[in-house]
Amino acid sequence: RAPAWTEREVHDLIAVWGDKTVLAELRSKRRNANTYAKVSKGMQDRGYNRDSQQCRVKIKELRQAYQRTRDANGRSGSEPQTCCFYDELHAILGGAASTNPPMFYDSVSGSSETTEEHFREEEDD
Repeated sequence: RAPAWTEREVHDLIAVWGDKTVLAELRSKRRNANTYAKVSKGMQDRGYNRDSQQCRVKIKELRQAYQRTRDANGRSGSEPQTCCFYDELHAILGGAASTNPPMFYDSVSGSSETTEEHFREEEDD
């Protein structure tokens, strides 16, 4: 068995996974062995020894944890839930579902809003 992932290691994995080229490849290809090899190489560049299979399994686990949390929070009457690294995962996976409204991000104020909120505010001006 491989050693457990440390919190720092998972943060670094999310950073490597969140690279635009990696995300684009994972979304566009059915067979991702080469992409996970790139993720593994990125982890090695950061000083970790994880093979592509370990990276693939960990990313799958993180994606499932995020989705479970998101689904639970989508049900009315349930207590709000979160999972480790939710904010980081949301930055990567939040736009993956077609049900999410597009977001505008104001780099000056650091705030974000849905398209609907953005245009509603413009109408009020």
